[in-house]
Amino acid sequence: MAYSFDGAAAPDRHDTQYFEIGGNRGIYHRGWTAVTKHATPWIADAEVPPLDEDVWELYDTDVDWSQARDLAGEMPEKLEELKALFLEEARKYQVLPLDDRRVERFDAEIAGRPVLVRANSQVLYAGMGRLNEATVLNVKNRSHEVTAQVTVADGGASGVIIAQGGEFGGWSLYVADGRPTYCHNFLGLQRFKVRGQALLEPGPHEVRMAFAYDGGGMGKGGTVSFFVDGQPTGQGRIDATVPLIYSLDETTDIGRDTASPVSDDYTGEESSFRGTVEWVRIDVGDALEEPAPPEDRLRIAMARQ
Repeated sequence: MAYSFDGAAAPDRHDTQYFEIGGNRGIYHRGWTAVTKHATPWIADAEVPPLDEDVWELYDTDVDWSQARDLAGEMPEKLEELKALFLEEARKYQVLPLDDRRVERFDAEIAGRPVLVRANSQVLYAGMGRLNEATVLNVKNRSHEVTAQVTVADGGASGVIIAQGGEFGGWSLYVADGRPTYCHNFLGLQRFKVRGQALLEPGPHEVRMAFAYDGGGMGKGGTVSFFVDGQPTGQGRIDATVPLIYSLDETTDIGRDTASPVSDDYTGEESSFRGTVEWVRIDVGDALEEPAPPEDRLRIAMARQ
């Protein structure tokens, strides 16, 4: 994706502007606009032509500001001039080579963006919230565990331990009807839920959710298993998972679920955990084989800062 603006604070006929979004391209220069539609971004499985086969349109915005009359057939030389100018601007601002992948580019490694968290383990603490998705360990398309040290208040447990994403995609580990519960929100289309069998009594507890990914590609399902204070307390199936991104604007929260809720078992206003969430640890890969003892977790977490 690229956008350039050269000139004054507000566009006039002497400015040059260009854009490239997933292969869709356009340029404005001194009253003239050349554009081409390469693909419809929200139709993920549509076949798209090679970039060099795209059909360009040409408009004189000084007399046709609504761009209703395509002049490409009448003025091919002007169109070629603007197409060449687009490539010149794209080279200048390091847009080339053009990348017309769409949904794949939500994954930082596929798109070539920096991956901010590359460790196998990450510890989050009470009070943390509104954490951008890129700053939290990626658990998509892989087996992982979420372990939390909580203290349940008198009167019983309820509320969110950790939630990532929101109403249109994400996951949440929370307590409903006194039992640990996991909800995987599959793009707002379906909510898969697994609930543990043990009631959380008042006092301190370690709650762990282990997700065994099926493998065989992206977006597959898996098995969720619950453990409370080291003892197994039930398991269940998740049929599908979000493969690339949970949300562009929803975040990760500890002890609550801000903005829109991942699960329909609670609202944002009532999502706060009754008691205390001291820390939450996310483990993937090698970290699943040899988890650090509780007394070492703070030391390890501080060493990684």
